[in-house]
Amino acid sequence: MKQSPIMFKFIRFIKKKHFFLLAAVLLLIVGILSLRHEVTFAAPQARFWDIQTVDTMKYSRDVSREKLNDPTFDVEINRQMKDIADLGATHVGIATPYDEEFLPILKRWVKSAREHNLKIWFRGNFSGWEEWFDYPKITRAQHLSKTKEFIESNPELFADGDIFSACPECENGGPGDPRLNGDAAGHKKFLIDSYGVTKAAFQKIGKDVPSNYMSMNGDVARLIMDPETTAALGGLVTIDHYVETPEKLDQDIKDYAQSSGGQVFLGEWGAPIPDINGDLTETQQAEWIKKTGELLASSQDLAGLSYWVNKGGSTQLWNENGSRRKAADALKALYKPSQVQFKVINEAGGNISNALVEGHEESVFSNNFGQASLPYIATDQTVSIYANGYRTKDIKLNDLKNTSYVTLIKENENLLFKIQKAIRKSFSFLNSPVDLN
Repeated sequence: MKQSPIMFKFIRFIKKKHFFLLAAVLLLIVGILSLRHEVTFAAPQARFWDIQTVDTMKYSRDVSREKLNDPTFDVEINRQMKDIADLGATHVGIATPYDEEFLPILKRWVKSAREHNLKIWFRGNFSGWEEWFDYPKITRAQHLSKTKEFIESNPELFADGDIFSACPECENGGPGDPRLNGDAAGHKKFLIDSYGVTKAAFQKIGKDVPSNYMSMNGDVARLIMDPETTAALGGLVTIDHYVETPEKLDQDIKDYAQSSGGQVFLGEWGAPIPDINGDLTETQQAEWIKKTGELLASSQDLAGLSYWVNKGGSTQLWNENGSRRKAADALKALYKPSQVQFKVINEAGGNISNALVEGHEESVFSNNFGQASLPYIATDQTVSIYANGYRTKDIKLNDLKNTSYVTLIKENENLLFKIQKAIRKSFSFLNSPVDLN
């Protein structure tokens, strides 16, 4: 049946009305979706280094035989693991000898570390190398053979992400110190051979455990770690290094990196060593660690570090009675630093992923949701945020701490982006007030 002109106009009006109604609804949805709500951060807490360790040598090695058959010693082991984990350490240095005699107590240390979510820096040795516990002296060839057998016979000890040293401060045993015996070439060859043997052994047992952490005295490193040797050891120079001032330590790291062509790992550091630092008060020790941390956190040459020692030495973080020293809090501020968290967005409300957030000590990237978590020590600093296609933004850290969002300005806006930006602006009265434009 043929429609009347009036009916035709009415149907057209309804269709237009529906169209505009649908368009309005879509605009409303787009506007709401572009609003800024409170940020729930999925970005993990950032650290300055992937490997930050505390060493337990005075307890995990020195009393190994004494506590071998003492089950009550587990209370002490567990307390130490709990304390070290609380500092934000990723690893714990365990120096129990690798000889079969000590395997039972080594397993007790390993068990506790795993229970406290700590990776392990295996930092023992075979007792015969330095003639610990009255063991007879062993040769380089015997050491290589024993190391291979130890790894391949005990795969359950290791977990992906652990690190391993076959011969820490190797110059203290075997044929002796290359500075004194004139055998620098033989020392280099032994370290390289040791790395090859351990690397192959870990591959054989299917564990991802780097084994190029060949810790040595800093003066030995100056003699041994030339660019060729450093490259053969995976580009890493591991030094056990004690100095008078934080500034000296920072400069030495730069010097080792430059002379070797590699990254530096601090296998041991801390204060006070009485012959070097004198007798520091508890407050002075904490200040020394704090100042050192401020310098090391911004180092481009430092791959990681291990504080020596948790308990039992002049540099200890806990007193013998278990009470916590101020130094432990100073180290925790370095290992578990303060974070500023925010979201990087554009003017249309879209998330900006892979934005580079560059602070004084560290740089991070925003995740797929635009979220970033930047660790910091110094509060008086400017943070720069870069993203491809956007203008760089420089923000004072103290301003950044008071916002949930940072908006970057697009360098070139297409028509669609302009529409999205206009829609978002029209709903700005509903936006969260914590935006830093």
